[in-house]
Amino acid sequence: MTCPHRFLRWSLGVAFTSTLLLALALAAPSLAGAPQAAPKRAPADSGARVYAQKCASCHGARGEGTRVYAKPLAGSRSVGELAAFIARSMPPGKPCAAPEARSVAAYIHAAFYAPGAGAMSGQPRLELARLTVRQYRNALADLIGGFRPAPPPDDGRRGLRAEYFRARRFSDGERVIDRLDPEVRFDFGTAAPASQGFDPHQFSIRWSGRVTAPDTGEYEFTVRTDHSARLWVNDQRAPLIDAWVKSGSDTEFSAPIRLLGGRSYAIRLEFSKSTQGVDDTDQKQGKPAPPAFVALEWRRPKLPAEAIPSRFLSPQWTPEAFVPTTPFPPDDRSMGYERATAVSKAWGEAVTAGALEAAAYVGERWRQLAGVQRGAGDEAQRARAFCRAFAERAFRRPLAPEAEREVVEKPFAGAPDLDTGVKRVALRTLQSPRFLYREPATGRDAYDIAARLSFTLWDSLPDAELLRAASAGELASREQVMRQAERLASDPRAWSKLREFALMWLKVDHTPDIAKDQKRYPSFDRALALDLRNSFEIALEQALRSEASSFRDLMLSDRVPLNGRLAALYGAPLPAGAPFQSVPLDSGARAGILMHPYLLSNLAYLRDSSPIHRGVLLARNLLGRTLAPPPVAVAPVAADLQPGLTTRQRVEMQTKPAACASCHQLINPLGFSLERFDAVGRVRDEDNGKPVDSSGAYRTRDGRLVRFAGPSDLARFLAESEESQTAFVERLFHNLVKQPIRAYGPDRAQVLRRAFASHQHSIRRLMVEIAATVAQPS
Repeated sequence: MTCPHRFLRWSLGVAFTSTLLLALALAAPSLAGAPQAAPKRAPADSGARVYAQKCASCHGARGEGTRVYAKPLAGSRSVGELAAFIARSMPPGKPCAAPEARSVAAYIHAAFYAPGAGAMSGQPRLELARLTVRQYRNALADLIGGFRPAPPPDDGRRGLRAEYFRARRFSDGERVIDRLDPEVRFDFGTAAPASQGFDPHQFSIRWSGRVTAPDTGEYEFTVRTDHSARLWVNDQRAPLIDAWVKSGSDTEFSAPIRLLGGRSYAIRLEFSKSTQGVDDTDQKQGKPAPPAFVALEWRRPKLPAEAIPSRFLSPQWTPEAFVPTTPFPPDDRSMGYERATAVSKAWGEAVTAGALEAAAYVGERWRQLAGVQRGAGDEAQRARAFCRAFAERAFRRPLAPEAEREVVEKPFAGAPDLDTGVKRVALRTLQSPRFLYREPATGRDAYDIAARLSFTLWDSLPDAELLRAASAGELASREQVMRQAERLASDPRAWSKLREFALMWLKVDHTPDIAKDQKRYPSFDRALALDLRNSFEIALEQALRSEASSFRDLMLSDRVPLNGRLAALYGAPLPAGAPFQSVPLDSGARAGILMHPYLLSNLAYLRDSSPIHRGVLLARNLLGRTLAPPPVAVAPVAADLQPGLTTRQRVEMQTKPAACASCHQLINPLGFSLERFDAVGRVRDEDNGKPVDSSGAYRTRDGRLVRFAGPSDLARFLAESEESQTAFVERLFHNLVKQPIRAYGPDRAQVLRRAFASHQHSIRRLMVEIAATVAQPS
């Protein structure tokens, strides 16, 4: 018998060592036709002339620096800010007149000042890229999941189906109640679930449906009960937690499981109030029933344990999903979005391990996936048909005869049995550059268009409908492409990708639970911090997931999801036990997602607010400004050392030196406009016994100075400003496409921003426009 691992070493030696060369060969025709940024326009002659006459002697012909001024002339100021600075200060003692300042500022900015400027840096271009870690995992899950029945569409119900039985047995004849339970958290005491139809000594309950994992990572599920229970998650054959036959007095049972974010998994919890294998003597003798409780909790990645909220539960069925568990090295995010342009030894080893993991899974279940009975007369033909379909879905296109011989037929040749043949095909397929690499260019065929659409909106493979449209020639026009993009944008996978973007954009994607000084904020404990995180996530979903999702609403809404515990801290009129509901909060003082208490708490210290953290988020992520790293690490001035100063005054004092001022003249006035909010995001009128000054300002890229009287002015500016809208378009484009936006044309950001505005700033529609641009650029 041929050893599968010997075949693996051979196939990987051929496939992986040649992966990059093969991928380059496959992509070469595409790269030749890739849309390149148009050559940058030559700067106006007047600007170049002024620079040569008045600036080059100190700064060098290309801003490289001289003995007079050694520092290179590069930075993050806008053209308008440069022009204002030059008109005020340059050359020293005899500054340029305003028209000269504007022309030379435009020349400097385009020629060498701005990041990526100048001929030496080259023009942005489309880059050959492998699958990112997220794309690889999603692609494997969808590749295998495509052979299983599709789950029913979400019907909007939240919670689990709950079947209550009057005996230990889960049989239809013993079922008394069939209902929807929003969550599993019950303390029955010594009573039964209902006054009629049950004996409090013995009853059983089965909860079933599906659970959605919002984030990728390791989850810990916990069942708390003083009786018998068992829990299945995803795999419905083997329980994740089995406490059906208990010994001892333990009441808490936990187990970890890795899940992919944005996907739903089958879940079933069975509970029995009785001791298995023991008679019912107490019941016969009329003794009081013992107490009983049961709760189902989870611990999401990086967050504390909680009862699973109803918004993550549904009573509907879903099939088993394949979840890759192979660890991968993280992708490069130095450009602000995931890039997958480097191939390392660690990545190659991870791909090998991932292929082994997936091939083993497919080899064990291929008959189930293909709908084939073991020993059927056509079993061999059905095995090859399954493998052909597997490779076609992985490669995102039909197999040519030569490819079929190489990928499907050869692995079966000499295989000792069908299972080994299927594993060999899966290994060869998953190691192929046709699976591992995405063609980044444009203008090829309908299958390339289909793949660009699905990877842009789902970070995954095209589904059956998208491949059918490609085969039928229904991706030939922009209208056809837009229809498919709109369909994909309404899928939960698109929401998962948008959610991930929003968490990165607002810098809370890696945030652990927030802690605050207990003397100053005694009610801000871990439970409240978790409520605040849930409130933030609900607010994001309400603002972004609907078809009418609007950037303006995201920036301006004064409604915040609160429950009773949060309402007590933030002054909303809700009873103590109230569930989450959206209520107006601090109308006139608070507006939009940027002023959500969770975000403000995250951008603050243990005891005090942080205008710098808040200003950096506004400058970088909301306005798209580049900030240089601080020249030195400086600890904030402790409030105790300056007891007579407000937070604003301490920050002004600390950032006054010239080394700080170049960035903080942008950061501070933005951050100060949020000083109305304390370290836990509550509205305040005083700071350290003095009136809060939340006035702020921002100098736009064209040199205009915009002043804010407070947070509401800031919110309105961000909602209406072309600058913030363009920054949002660029950030979303980079996250969806994972390529530089200027590689699709120097004015692509402005074209998309105008389309964004023409559709009432609909975020869903912007995603569709981006996908259509990438799939079939003009």
